[in-house]
Amino acid sequence: MSGPDGIAWARKLAAQEGIFCGISAGATFAAAIKTAETAEPGSVILCMLPDTGERYLSTPLFEGIAEEMTEEEMELAVSV
Repeated sequence: MSGPDGIAWARKLAAQEGIFCGISAGATFAAAIKTAETAEPGSVILCMLPDTGERYLSTPLFEGIAEEMTEEEMELAVSV
């Protein structure tokens, strides 16, 4: 999978599933999704995400994401 696909899926995993992963994990997941699209019904597909997003904080993966939390995000963070 391409770098842009990995970035796009890593962002989707974070936004939709709360999974903080890196670019290679996003690419791995993109490949699993592509495989699932043509898999036989009832197939089981295992996808292991090999890294976290921590190493990618200064890369294009996090471009355009604010460094500070919004008030709503802060309230959510302390509500646990």
